[in-house]
Amino acid sequence: MTAVHTIKGKVALIAGGAKNLGGLIARDLAQNGAKAVVIHYNSDASKAEAEVTAGAVEKAGAKAHTIQADLVTAGAVAKLFEDTVAIVGRPDIAINTVGKVLKKSIIEITEAEYDEMSAVNAKTAFFFLKEAGKHVNDNGKVCTLVTSLLGAFTPFYSSYAGTKAPVEHYTRAAAKEFGARGISVTAVGPGPMDTSFFYPAEGAEAVAYHKMAAALSSFSKTGLTDIEDVVPFIRHLVSDGWWITGQTILINGGYTTK
Repeated sequence: MTAVHTIKGKVALIAGGAKNLGGLIARDLAQNGAKAVVIHYNSDASKAEAEVTAGAVEKAGAKAHTIQADLVTAGAVAKLFEDTVAIVGRPDIAINTVGKVLKKSIIEITEAEYDEMSAVNAKTAFFFLKEAGKHVNDNGKVCTLVTSLLGAFTPFYSSYAGTKAPVEHYTRAAAKEFGARGISVTAVGPGPMDTSFFYPAEGAEAVAYHKMAAALSSFSKTGLTDIEDVVPFIRHLVSDGWWITGQTILINGGYTTK
């Protein structure tokens, strides 16, 4: 059992692996013995960061490969997995960190904005799980990033939390469907994180609130969820924590709960 559920010698695919939490996950898996890490990035805007992350992965002793793709179509997600298999073989670990946030009142959200949020947060996640089920090795691990707002009662995040919410159901279904092959499937919902993903959507007053909203805020270096505090849980879920499956884990220092 120990050999099956280790990171050492495994192949990992990380969607959104160029920077922020995804980039740190890539580095961490390499440092913990992954054989190869495929780092997906969305566009030319994050290409340089993907290459920096790939360099850090190589320095840690793993092979690194970068793949660019906009994953809002089923075909693009399928190609990501097919390219991964062609380059490094079938992945043992597949982690999807892709997401988009929009802070806006329901009455102001346009149809185009809703469609984009749904495509990035829900559709991409669904087809990532589908392709993971087809391509991940037996005894593999699949994890999707959601949000701690799934445990919140709050205004202005309807299209963000609302399009992440289906991933809980996709996760449960996939866990049941893939379980016969020993594959665990989980979702992780961090609290507001100290990354470039968080700040553009928030004003100064909101940032100040979020920095004191968690029960453990005063013990965080930023008051927010630090990505360094999330990564060990993801590492656990894709290794020794394999017995956890079909679950959504909120990692937020007591920011919200279910």
